[in-house]
Amino acid sequence: QVQLVESGGGLVQAGDSLRLSCAASGGTISSYTMGWFRQGPGKEREFVAGLTWSGARRSFANSVKGRFTISRDNAKNTVYLQMNSLKPEDTAVYYCAADSTYYRVSDQSVEYDYWGQGTQVTVSS
Repeated sequence: QVQLVESGGGLVQAGDSLRLSCAASGGTISSYTMGWFRQGPGKEREFVAGLTWSGARRSFANSVKGRFTISRDNAKNTVYLQMNSLKPEDTAVYYCAADSTYYRVSDQSVEYDYWGQGTQVTVSS
């Protein structure tokens, strides 16, 4: 059973940057596709970014392309989401998730097997 713990959230101003981390325990994530999702106030959970086990395939939501990057360090069992040029509409709880279908990135939350508890990101204008 893989446990995921997100960290790095906080309150920032528009235009600032944040790096979220997702640390895994209880198992290795090296054979999982990893994804980041978010859920803003009054909104449904949405896909943000994901990458396959090797990092060879990456996918981003249109709303974050060019601003967010995703990376992983399998030796540290950790995935990162670098968020630059943050906007108030990026305000949400951010979740990391692991999908055992390691060779492709899905933007559908139902495809992911393990989830973290989330970290709050608030961007003020």
